[in-house]
Amino acid sequence: MSGGDLLARIFLTRVLEPGDETGGRWLREYGASEVVRRLREGGAPPLPGVSGTRWTGLLARAARADPERDLATARNAGTRFVTPGDVEWPAQLDDLGDARPLGLWVRGRPSLRMWALQAVAVVGARACTEYGAHMAAGLAAGLAERGWVVVSGGAYGVDGAAHRGALGAGGATVAVLACGVDRPYPRGHAGLIDRIAEQGLVVGELPPGEHPTASRFVLRNRVIAALTRGTVVVEAAHRSGSLVTARAAQRLGRFTMGVPGPATSSLSAGVHDLLRGESTLVTDAAEVVELVGAIGQLAPAGRGPVLPRDLLEPANRQVLAALPGNRPASPEEVARGAQTSEDEAVARLYELRALGYVERHGDGWKLTRQALISVRDGRTRR
Repeated sequence: MSGGDLLARIFLTRVLEPGDETGGRWLREYGASEVVRRLREGGAPPLPGVSGTRWTGLLARAARADPERDLATARNAGTRFVTPGDVEWPAQLDDLGDARPLGLWVRGRPSLRMWALQAVAVVGARACTEYGAHMAAGLAAGLAERGWVVVSGGAYGVDGAAHRGALGAGGATVAVLACGVDRPYPRGHAGLIDRIAEQGLVVGELPPGEHPTASRFVLRNRVIAALTRGTVVVEAAHRSGSLVTARAAQRLGRFTMGVPGPATSSLSAGVHDLLRGESTLVTDAAEVVELVGAIGQLAPAGRGPVLPRDLLEPANRQVLAALPGNRPASPEEVARGAQTSEDEAVARLYELRALGYVERHGDGWKLTRQALISVRDGRTRR
């Protein structure tokens, strides 16, 4: 993407709210640079589809937008802005149509596109019970051990339990925030979100410093649904925001799953309603993978296609070469062999897992059968 279009999209993150379909239609019909030009000039008539009052409000926001400053602030905080068409952009987000994000601010080293190839959302009640926290953590840990990336919203309750479960299993997790990624929310999860940024990815649509609102939480959920292959709801009352994620997943043709709870629990009432519809009952990670892993190239245990080794990024090739051919190796051993940090090695291993080169065995990682041929050929040519 050109520098001008990148800055135009960053400019628009200050003007348009996430999921604004009218703004998305403007981008599709006129292009980002032209929309920005119209907003900066501020003349009449307004772009189609908005009232004069709303146009005035958009112009007021546009007058305060400074994309160069936002980009500099983000880069100083170790954050990048990924836009449609970039190599790192997850193509499944395009399923949102005109409600597709303008771009995503991303903290963390791994490739968002690669991690989204095998991702499952685990969401649920903020004020969850001990049962809900236990089930969320167990599901997330089990998914991580099977090579799946756990995506959630970084909130209290089920979200936090899911993130911690994945991290505790040495796995991959992504937090999708309803605010600027440099401004962790809730504040009580600042340490957790920073840890996710170090070991995984923190993602959001809002520019640096932006605060969350009720509507932004709701709209954030469509990104979680679109980014993943399926959504698991663990405890949700009838009006829970996690049900918004599940409904968005259903509209997008993704799998929706629910963990049942006591019939007398109001925190499970929303999940039970889902299960009476088109959602699938699940009780552990194996049942989740059985459902979402049925998609051909995304099936577990290396059933997907293996890309030519020479097409891998140099850092991925280095990690791949550090794996022994006859046994699993711990992330620490792989990191030593690849001359990198353990967190970096884990991130690269999950990318290689999505491509079918490696699989997880307990606490270690092992080459798949197809990958052995590629690696051996590569070593022979040295």
